[in-house]
Amino acid sequence: MQELLLQSNTTQVISNHGFAEVRYKLQSKQNTLVAMQEFAEGELMSSFAAGTIKHIPDYLTLQTGVDLHITLSPEFLQYINHSCEPNAFFDTTSMKLLALRNIKAEEEFSFFYPSTEWSMAQPFYCYCGSKSCLQNIQGASFLTTPQLIKYKFTDFINSQLTSTNR
Repeated sequence: MQELLLQSNTTQVISNHGFAEVRYKLQSKQNTLVAMQEFAEGELMSSFAAGTIKHIPDYLTLQTGVDLHITLSPEFLQYINHSCEPNAFFDTTSMKLLALRNIKAEEEFSFFYPSTEWSMAQPFYCYCGSKSCLQNIQGASFLTTPQLIKYKFTDFINSQLTSTNR
């Protein structure tokens, strides 16, 4: 991993991981993961594993079961931020990060946080800027039926939706 490889007017490269770079956004003061190559819809971008398994969620975990939450390994995947129009999906059954649509080089990776979280440990107000921004992001259990139809969810979240007749 190379530290601070490159600096521009808007970002600093923190680390390079071949297919992606972690960059620090100077204006928002947030890290993000940026594609270094193109990916086609459905393409495998990276495999991942559970770094740690927790029984209480936090802002860095993905939910894989009732009271089961994992941190990501490799850790740099934690810098994939939320969007209400995501381009990536964490499949927590196969442990694969997949492209939801075509992704261009230099595009930020993003995923829909409720796709992996039933009720989030730290709900937040979204500023993704998409036309379909949901604004209040709390988890899949808080979504309306029209919102649920729009997104792809993990097998665990789908099982929760089925068990609650949603």
